[in-house]
Amino acid sequence: MQSWNLVATCAFGLEALTARELQNLGYETKSENGFVRFTGDDSAIARSNLWLRTAERVFIELASFEAKTFEDLFQGVKNIPWENILPKNAEFPVVGKSVKSILHSVPACQSITKKAVVERLKQAYHQETFEESGALYRIEVSLIKDVATIRIDTSGDGLHRRGYRRLNATAPLRETLAAALVLLSRWDAHRPFWDPMCGSGTIAIEAALYGLRRAPGALRAFAAESWPTLDDAAFPKARDEAASMERNIPLNIIASDVDPDVLDLTYRHLELAHLDGLIEVRKEDARRIQPTDEYGCIISNPPYGERLMSIDETERLYRAIGKTFRTLDTWSVFILTSNPGFERLYGKKADKRRKLYNGRIETQLFQYLGPLPPRPPRA
Repeated sequence: MQSWNLVATCAFGLEALTARELQNLGYETKSENGFVRFTGDDSAIARSNLWLRTAERVFIELASFEAKTFEDLFQGVKNIPWENILPKNAEFPVVGKSVKSILHSVPACQSITKKAVVERLKQAYHQETFEESGALYRIEVSLIKDVATIRIDTSGDGLHRRGYRRLNATAPLRETLAAALVLLSRWDAHRPFWDPMCGSGTIAIEAALYGLRRAPGALRAFAAESWPTLDDAAFPKARDEAASMERNIPLNIIASDVDPDVLDLTYRHLELAHLDGLIEVRKEDARRIQPTDEYGCIISNPPYGERLMSIDETERLYRAIGKTFRTLDTWSVFILTSNPGFERLYGKKADKRRKLYNGRIETQLFQYLGPLPPRPPRA
């Protein structure tokens, strides 16, 4: 079986998490800004798409070469053995980007790339036209500082699209970032969990998927899954493996919000994620929560004062939750916000801070680390 050079793309700041996920799957990695490289066969394409919680897409990287002229780009693309990858009826749209390159016209680069692929396929298949009625092989041409990189997208829809969130509240958090918050907290299912400003439930759902060891891509399909050039058994085997690893354990997860309309979305998403009954949903004000358990974990993405609330309202909220959360002596608290004055408003300096990007918004994850649960006595 062929070995591929693979690239998992991710948001800036999540490279280490994505690399750790791939290493846990058994792959050696090399991280760069915004992506992680690894190698593997067809099964690696299936397993990485199915299991990665923090990555955005998985690409096959086919070639990288200097391209200062359109002829350089044409010949570099044409030299790739496309006939070993694309069947005769493949649908192969080309998308692109150009950063600090002489070839700055993205539409022109896309057109040249498409033309070069067609010319190669004409020679290989001995035909002049291609109807493109088959499986989707989306080609990406990326030019950065006059170096062209050619990749094929194996994922299709971005990996943040798990298949359960079809309705959004205002200012939704991407599933990949929500999963990253859970992984950064080092929470696991033996501890209580609470998102007291849950919106449509994304953070709590990602926590549940992780706690159950459920593959985040279990409910969706991927572009490479329909490729006739991929091993037919790759995705079925990966899905069987994922099903065998899932844990059937109780969860102590609460998702609460003061807005009943967004809680309706939470209930709907729990149903679509096959988690209904496993997460407790409450209509409750975050400023007045009173957990009865100990050694729990609060993770939340409150309003930033940009869309949901005014800045004054947001600052009052931060002061109020600080007054409440600071009394939870055994709990760890993780708050994601773009407000640079959060610690002052919350009333306590964070133990750790981590820069993350919520879409294009630069944020900080403020981490208040409580004690870990005591170890159970040895038998």
